[in-house]
Amino acid sequence: MATDSSAGININLSSGDAPAPVQKPAAKKPASGNGAQINTAASSAAKPTVDKPAAKPAAKKTDVNAAQTPAAAAKQRVAKPGDDKAGAGTAAPADKKAAPAGKAAKTAPKEAASTREEMEELSKMGALSFMTLVPAWMISAIIHMVILLIFGLMLMPEKHKETLKALVANVGEESEGVEDVADLSEPTEELDSSDLQEMTTVDTTAITETLTPTEINDTPAPTEIAMSEVGIATAPASDLLKDLSASSAGAGKGSLAGRASNDQAKRAAGATSASEAAVAMALKWLAEHQYPDGSWNFDHTGAGKCQGQCGNAGKLDKARFAATGFALLPFLGAGQTHKKGKYKDAVRGGLYYLSSNMKVDSIKKTGDMTAGGGSMYGHGIATIALCEGYAMTQDKSLVAPAQLALNFISDAQDPVGGGWRYTPRQPGDTSAVGWQIMALKSGKLGYLQIPKPVVTGAMKFLDSAQADGGAFYGYTGPGKGQSTTAVGLLCRMYLGWERDKPALEKGVKYLAQVGPQTGNMYFSYYATQVLHQFDGPDGEIWQNWNVKMRDSLVASQEKVKHETGSWQFKGNDHGFEAGGRLYCTAMAAMTLEIYYRYMPIYTQKAGEDDWKD
Repeated sequence: MATDSSAGININLSSGDAPAPVQKPAAKKPASGNGAQINTAASSAAKPTVDKPAAKPAAKKTDVNAAQTPAAAAKQRVAKPGDDKAGAGTAAPADKKAAPAGKAAKTAPKEAASTREEMEELSKMGALSFMTLVPAWMISAIIHMVILLIFGLMLMPEKHKETLKALVANVGEESEGVEDVADLSEPTEELDSSDLQEMTTVDTTAITETLTPTEINDTPAPTEIAMSEVGIATAPASDLLKDLSASSAGAGKGSLAGRASNDQAKRAAGATSASEAAVAMALKWLAEHQYPDGSWNFDHTGAGKCQGQCGNAGKLDKARFAATGFALLPFLGAGQTHKKGKYKDAVRGGLYYLSSNMKVDSIKKTGDMTAGGGSMYGHGIATIALCEGYAMTQDKSLVAPAQLALNFISDAQDPVGGGWRYTPRQPGDTSAVGWQIMALKSGKLGYLQIPKPVVTGAMKFLDSAQADGGAFYGYTGPGKGQSTTAVGLLCRMYLGWERDKPALEKGVKYLAQVGPQTGNMYFSYYATQVLHQFDGPDGEIWQNWNVKMRDSLVASQEKVKHETGSWQFKGNDHGFEAGGRLYCTAMAAMTLEIYYRYMPIYTQKAGEDDWKD
């Protein structure tokens, strides 16, 4: 932003050795009716004065050429300094002898010739020609307009003056930059282990405006999707958590009721004393590998009491949000919250880390947890943890970060295809879509708001990735992958497919035929949920699957030294190398908690009506 400037022009009208001062009469003052009065130096020794009566005839002479063009008039009046003859042939010859120093004035012919010389020199710049061509009435009009503007400014209200000042501000002034979005990538304070009341400074009123959601269609949508209100006054009639407990016990009822179940109820659902002992050891291992700031890291070797005692560190050492979300889910699945339980301090620290380090955009009303080498995968997992922590306790200090995280999922959805992938608004893949839909469902269980077009868009993506009427699913398009089919079917169940749908039954039989695979825990985790929801706890398909899956996990858990309670698998699961021992332990523990993580969907009315409020 630079201001324009032009170099000044020096006009030298002096005929002597001394330099003449810069003359700019035409640019500063309009010519008056009495003619221009301009002093020039005839020599270094004398400076004759101009007699006003003698100057009038010369000024009137210039009006003769008013009808000519400025160039023609200037040409006619040109007289070089030092010439004995005046231009236009109308002036008397000048006296060649220098006037005595004591005389007060020159003769009129000499004065007129000198004036004409200056006027003719100025006419070369076009200034005097322009002024002699401007009618007197126009000059008068300009003067009156200036006077009226001055009076107008004097009477103008103060607020309008400020607006006018802003409009006419100097171009060269630097304007203030747009305020950057707050970056909370580093913890702002030490972990407070007493409570979560100050776990976030987000103003909940900033995310309570009702906005219009973006429509999902076949053409590119606007770059923003509007967010809904934070909460609703009453639960929808079909909501699975309509009898959620808000007590400090934190286990809840409805869909999360199983998390508070006693040992007898858990065993009736398919657990055993051995599987419950395995979960307990897994929670202990996870707690011992938490970092002081409340987070977890896939590279667990430098955390807590470990200090390199456990092998198989994950390579995603920058994805702290994903690692923290993965570690929190087994605690929450076992009924441990920041309000109650043996590990309430560990849960509090993890929730604090997620909420205080998300990148909040106060304009979009979103909370981004993809920073530090993460992606939408990690954001979805961390959002599930925040939403479950809120749904299980109804702690109001969690409502803002949970809703902001959900809003980010809504904003990051591909506006054309309806899916999610690594980065916001990227065309989706089934794997990333699975974590986002589970996060949306967890938010729904806590009565947080999900824009309906987001759900519609997710269904649209599943339609684009399905094969054989929805029995099978591919990665980014129609296919029949094992893991993607398990993910796709669970999403369909969460989004409203009825149990008697033929495609669902066909897909379930396919997963059962593949069978449990500890070499692919990603597949096994999703498939276990599908079969438990579809056929548990007494169905034959579920019983056969559960015995194999449960017992193989119990048998493969580490029971030596500091690795006791953890798992490390080998196989074609990409998470084994990227997430390491932390990923394996979290996935195995959540699979062993399947009996009480969520109550069976089909024991209560669920479906698309659950998303219609």
